[in-house]
Amino acid sequence: MQATMLSPFDSLPVDCISSIISFTSPRDACVAASVSKTFESAVKSDTVWEKFLPSEYSSLIPQYSRVFLSKKELYFALCDDPVLIEDGQKSFWLEKASGKRCIMLSLKGGSITWGTSPQYWRWVSVPGSRFDKIAELLNVCWFEIGDGMHTRYLSPRTHYSVYIVFKTKKGCPNLGDSPVDAEVGLVGKESSQKLIYFIGPPGRGRGPGRRTETETRNVTRPEAREDGWMEAELGEFYNDSCCDDISFSVIKTNTPHWKSGLIIQGIEFRPVKTR
Repeated sequence: MQATMLSPFDSLPVDCISSIISFTSPRDACVAASVSKTFESAVKSDTVWEKFLPSEYSSLIPQYSRVFLSKKELYFALCDDPVLIEDGQKSFWLEKASGKRCIMLSLKGGSITWGTSPQYWRWVSVPGSRFDKIAELLNVCWFEIGDGMHTRYLSPRTHYSVYIVFKTKKGCPNLGDSPVDAEVGLVGKESSQKLIYFIGPPGRGRGPGRRTETETRNVTRPEAREDGWMEAELGEFYNDSCCDDISFSVIKTNTPHWKSGLIIQGIEFRPVKTR
């Protein structure tokens, strides 16, 4: 009977193997666990998973109502169960395969130029939202959202996509099927610009003027999320050094019609999917 071939790494101390694996990625670590019993034991080490956790992970633990038996357990909790930070104004979690940081930014405290009267918009509690209060558009003519964030909250040397996460009511009159200008970029640098829809473009039979407008610009159509919300991509940027400010805006001011029926949970930043 042929003897099982051992990997040269199996002769190394488990702690040494753990240190080596900690320089890879969470996905690679899970693959390495299937190589041998020695590797499986090494991957369970806190040495591995502490390297994949954010540096401020200890401040995130009180957000949970349970005790974690290992750093690996905490890591996957941060992937599957986002926590609120910054006085509840940001929702933080990790991308499972890479450990990259993800953020959803609440609009509360940001710039929403719908006027100050409650007849135009209001803060509401919506089941399934990560935030206690989110914005609901009631009835406005001038529609504009703008805000920003420092890139220190994100992972360095990472391409990010930015999304607006929302729901609509009653077809989002005069806004859902009308293209809206969106812009994302690092302050002082070239920005990403496109048109977005909250429901979808009108049928091709509704006139050539609108078709021509949307076909000459980068257009994003809304997509359903697994959590029951919708999202539309506002743009992309590269976070190089975590020493910059990022700004975004969503604007619709070129039509005189009253707009309503939009509920915005927040603005989400997550790593660009590799194709």
